[in-house]
Amino acid sequence: MLKAFADLSTPLVADACVRTDVPLRVAPPGIGVVVPGHRIAGRALPVRHYGSVDVFLEAFGQAAEGDVLVIDNGGRSDEACVGDLAVLEAEAAGLAGLVVWGLHRDTPELAEIGLPVFSYGSYPPGPVRLDEREPEALVTARFGPHVVSDADIVFGDADGVLFVAADRAEEVLTTAHAIWRTEREQARRIRAGETLRRQTNFDEYLARRADDPSLTFRRHLRRIGGAIEE
Repeated sequence: MLKAFADLSTPLVADACVRTDVPLRVAPPGIGVVVPGHRIAGRALPVRHYGSVDVFLEAFGQAAEGDVLVIDNGGRSDEACVGDLAVLEAEAAGLAGLVVWGLHRDTPELAEIGLPVFSYGSYPPGPVRLDEREPEALVTARFGPHVVSDADIVFGDADGVLFVAADRAEEVLTTAHAIWRTEREQARRIRAGETLRRQTNFDEYLARRADDPSLTFRRHLRRIGGAIEE
């Protein structure tokens, strides 16, 4: 999956979701990669955190090579729920990375380990609580407004993280590649002196919109094959 994502980005995958009518499920703003340049793509391995690392260790026992641990820590800002030992153990279990709806710690050690980790940021204290475990602890993870399961694929890069249903991932990636090719060609033509306004027949769009106020730029682009807005 990471190989299929290699030439793409989360913005392209997001645009492809819109183009293919796949629900757009994006991690909340602020979720970012700990080490710049790190990327992830893989099946979600969901887990809910209740204050103890034991739930992570249990999840690792059912992990497959290349899975991405998706941690539901409720978006808390009062504790870090993963550090170097949990990340080292994730690496030993063959995971491709971790995505945390919350905070991490041990930032220098995580950078040295090199396994991609996404979170809201770093915070020194770990948990001092121990909450009651839910039956769905290893079945689904909440991530902002979304519920993630092992039927989802996780994509992450410098722009953020999003989740795509596994049974639609191939379609989305194929569409994302088509958008990428169109955008790269548009970028080449801009550098060669052909403005984006000319490429998108913008004057024609304005004239047609004057006759039909319901016409949107997106509809116009789809008609001519452009790709600046999804």
